[in-house]
Amino acid sequence: MTPKELTREIVKVLDNKKAQDIVAIATEELTIVSDYFVIASGTSNTHVKSLADDVEYELSQKGIEPLHIEGRATGWILLDYGSVIVHIFQKESRDYYNLERLWGDAQQLDLSDIITE
Repeated sequence: MTPKELTREIVKVLDNKKAQDIVAIATEELTIVSDYFVIASGTSNTHVKSLADDVEYELSQKGIEPLHIEGRATGWILLDYGSVIVHIFQKESRDYYNLERLWGDAQQLDLSDIITE
């Protein structure tokens, strides 16, 4: 699976589980850390943890395991899949860290064919 395909799979899982404000940005031209960031919000700590658990479970069913996970007890969980890093926040944490502004030079992927309204 290519990094872009993995990104789209992650977005599908997050959207199906009612994540809010899902954004995917291409970071491959800006950093060696990853090719894509997926950023999403949950409505509570429980929702954030559930979203992370669902992404991890659905990808593990396809034989894809995270390299690293951070923040299980906080309002920001990071799932590192190597070429794709997933950031799931509570709204307040997302507003505070504002990764979209920090990575403002990165191109956002068009997710309109995946995300339901």
